[in-house]
Amino acid sequence: MVLRTPSIAAAAARRPILQSALRPASRCLIRRPLSTPLTAPFRPLRAPSRLQAQSNRYYSTETQGPTIATPPPSPAKLPKKKFKILRFLWRLTWLSTLGGFAYLAYHVHDSKNPPEQLGPDPTKKTLVILGSGWGSVSLLKKLDTENYNVVVISPRNFFLFTPLLPSCTTGTIEHRSIMEPLRHIIRHKKRAVQYYEAEATKIDAERRVVKINDFSDVKGTVSETEVPFDYLVVGVGAENATFGIPGVREHACFLKEIQDAQQIRKKVMDCIETATFKDQTEEEKERLLHMVVVGGGPTGIEFAGELHDFFEEDLRKWVPDIADKFKVTLVEALPNVLPMFSKALIEYTEKTFKDENIQVRTKTMVKKVTDRNIEVEVTKGDGNKTKEVIPYGLLVWATGNAVRGVVRDLMNQLPAQKNSRRGLAVNDYLVVDGTEGIWALGDCSATKYAPTAQVASQQGNFLARLFNSMARTQAIETELYQLDQMRQNAKDEAEKAQLTAEIEIKGRSLSKIKQLSPFEYSHQGSLAYIGADRAVADINWFGGVISSATGGELTYLFWRSAYVSMVFSLRNRILVLTDWLKTKAFGRDVSRE
Repeated sequence: MVLRTPSIAAAAARRPILQSALRPASRCLIRRPLSTPLTAPFRPLRAPSRLQAQSNRYYSTETQGPTIATPPPSPAKLPKKKFKILRFLWRLTWLSTLGGFAYLAYHVHDSKNPPEQLGPDPTKKTLVILGSGWGSVSLLKKLDTENYNVVVISPRNFFLFTPLLPSCTTGTIEHRSIMEPLRHIIRHKKRAVQYYEAEATKIDAERRVVKINDFSDVKGTVSETEVPFDYLVVGVGAENATFGIPGVREHACFLKEIQDAQQIRKKVMDCIETATFKDQTEEEKERLLHMVVVGGGPTGIEFAGELHDFFEEDLRKWVPDIADKFKVTLVEALPNVLPMFSKALIEYTEKTFKDENIQVRTKTMVKKVTDRNIEVEVTKGDGNKTKEVIPYGLLVWATGNAVRGVVRDLMNQLPAQKNSRRGLAVNDYLVVDGTEGIWALGDCSATKYAPTAQVASQQGNFLARLFNSMARTQAIETELYQLDQMRQNAKDEAEKAQLTAEIEIKGRSLSKIKQLSPFEYSHQGSLAYIGADRAVADINWFGGVISSATGGELTYLFWRSAYVSMVFSLRNRILVLTDWLKTKAFGRDVSRE
């Protein structure tokens, strides 16, 4: 008889129970078959692993047999479900950023490497464009120059984004950031565009020539020449209106060109440095530090707001001596500022200016300007008028427009223009009354619309469609003439029928092209910056179906985004954004130049 030790006997007795308890974890433990003899060598049981212990918790070891419980989700799968959307968004952001950089690189390369252009074609008509403002440049950008020999004449060889010009006066934006060289525009056209940096002095409608003067500093003399044209577009803009007030042109600063902004910038710092000079009287300090803006339109309002920001954010910190003496006054002859805006926005602007310590003087008409003060006539609430003298250190004149000399000379040549005062009277297609083949757009034309950049831009786009349509019309008419000649010489009836069908198709196409509607202005809205990171906006949505009037800091962000989107080129958009970031980080420059 074989004797067994107690330990072996106990292990043999426990084996069926252990096998039943550990059966669910059979993938982790090596089970002995039931036929294994009890005399087999004993192997001590190891403690179950952590994974086995977790697995065993969901089974019952009762005598009725194992009961399976529902296990929770595997911990290894939780992060995959939890972060699946985040990983998708991260990849989408990364790919979008990569695509944006690729798009930016392509456009930068395309702008720096213009393609080859077609040369002048003697068979094409000559289109002469005068000016490089909103209307002329909008026309030039949309015009298909392959159909014409285009000549551009302007005394400045760049386009100026005028809505941001007040920001240049205080250094918020550098002046070159809002200048787009004409050479960058015309070099990307299909056919080469001839540009002359000169001023048009006379338009001879009968001889169909334009007389121009070259005011070159290199030559030192003025040379005059003539440029013939088949079609002419007059877009020379307007000059500053002084309304015959004595002393305005001699002593006031205007705000229409880039040199005006530079002059204002120098004069502001000149007044500040002079006011802090040794032994200045208090009265003289107050005069020098009093900045007067005449004109309550968008230009005057935005310049006053920029001056306020310049003083509060920079001058007060770097020149503390002027902290209590710097003052801005806005003078307007009408009962309120911003007459093109809604009443609510007008009241909001005046309240904001009051909070910014900008004095708004409405119903105040300037009568005379000297080198140290302005004489005004103030209309009181009861209708009585009184005269006052306002001293100033800087006077900025931001009022209406006046007709340029070349435009007035053309108006005097045409009997149909004798009743026009604001500029060249035009018909619904912008053709100058009393002429043939001469168009006018922008501030030099007299229409039922206000002389704004928005109107001039839409007029330029309209004329581009008109000239492109005229070129297609002439091409189809030439084809129709050739097809008609071929049909008359056709010997086969089948060939004649085929040519007749082609003529009918071309005729229907021609009738569609000729159906160009007259110019109709679509007002998109009005924007104005009022200082302290606030702006006002009177916007029309969906063609005027919905309108909204807002003001405040969120409107200021909209004002910035809208102006950046309206800047003509990608290069200028990047420069403007960089200037804003630079000003926010380092402040404005307080040097004189």
